[in-house]
Amino acid sequence: MSAGRPGRLALLLAALAFAAGLAATSATAHAESRFITIGTGGVTGVYYPTGGAICRFVNRDRDRHGMRCSTESTPGSIFNLNAMRNGDLDFAIVQTDWLHAARTGSEVFADAQPHEELRTIFSLHPEAFTVVARADSDITQFSDLPGKRVNVGVPGSGQRANMQALMDLLGWGPETFRVAAELRPAAMPRSLCDGNLDAFVYMVGHPSGAITEAAVTCDVRLIDVSGAEVEGLIEGQPFYERATIPGGMYRGSPDDVETFSVGAALVASSEMEADTVYELVRGVFDNFERFRSTHPSLGRLARRDMLPDEDLAPLHEGARRYFEEVGMISGND
Repeated sequence: MSAGRPGRLALLLAALAFAAGLAATSATAHAESRFITIGTGGVTGVYYPTGGAICRFVNRDRDRHGMRCSTESTPGSIFNLNAMRNGDLDFAIVQTDWLHAARTGSEVFADAQPHEELRTIFSLHPEAFTVVARADSDITQFSDLPGKRVNVGVPGSGQRANMQALMDLLGWGPETFRVAAELRPAAMPRSLCDGNLDAFVYMVGHPSGAITEAAVTCDVRLIDVSGAEVEGLIEGQPFYERATIPGGMYRGSPDDVETFSVGAALVASSEMEADTVYELVRGVFDNFERFRSTHPSLGRLARRDMLPDEDLAPLHEGARRYFEEVGMISGND
């Protein structure tokens, strides 16, 4: 019996040492956890569910890479780019026109230094500048908006900045409208259908939940956004394209609607660790079909569509590493 006690004591000590080792390993892993945030947009748009999908795929593999991802609903692109400059967001989904403006210190960022550290991670869906009007209004074209109650967008959103750019070209100001509302996208359909608005503008990927909600709740129509001023806005700009919203996508709009569009992209700073970016990109592309099913606006994306235009902003080195590894780009690109 006495000979067995040291053996049992040794086993107990070994078990305690093993448990201590596990605890130390757990504490180290916890200390090394990396928390990242993605700035998105309003909850009824495309940015918010897209950011949520990216985080889900990142978080599935957190035992391997130690990253935890969360999303923030924000007013949109301008807010996100300012928050990134201030270090309040790690990643953000933004319109490519305002990404270019932030990098060059132009347009709404003219009073700030160029944010040259901005990098693209991958491109996303196209977004069309969309005007939705009550069917019982006399709004049949963009030039009919003066004197009406119009939601021009939340300050800090890309759509507000795009609307302002058009207003500047036309010589319009807030006084041009009977009401220039600043509602978030989630509030626009109800306000339109309750008769508090005559129209709202929205820069969004299609089909849009907010526009669908308005179309099934009351009688609305989509309005062409065209003419010399629009041509002047898009002429010579690498980020604007003419766009068509297909007829029949929404109730009350059986015909194609002409407008213009920009791209959306996920961005980060060049100071973001390459390993972190690599793992985020890997998480999305390892789950590519699930990612595309997140929202109908993403459903037409092909992998190569997500390679960004480096004339707007350079590709982040972590994203470049992944794209080279899977053969989407060569080391010479």
